[in-house]
Amino acid sequence: MTAYVILDIEVADPAGYEEYKKLAPAAVALYGGRYVARGGKVETLEGDWSPSRLVVLEFSSVEQAKAWLNSPEYAPALAMRHKYAKSQTVVIEGA
Repeated sequence: MTAYVILDIEVADPAGYEEYKKLAPAAVALYGGRYVARGGKVETLEGDWSPSRLVVLEFSSVEQAKAWLNSPEYAPALAMRHKYAKSQTVVIEGA
């Protein structure tokens, strides 16, 4: 079943984060993922959630999404993301 990874990212160092953005797509693609949304304009429709940057990735399954997140190929980019930004990450099964 299709799964979506949703990241809510607060970038602390924009220059450093640009380097992360160069590394991440190759690992996403390697695990069969694709970007659905990446840092576009966000508008809160209900509640008080105010994300600064949202990213939505699509994978073939929750297991594949977890394999990507925990992969050795993504590890350098993940370390960079943790260095230059604070993020919250969830995975949800598609309907």
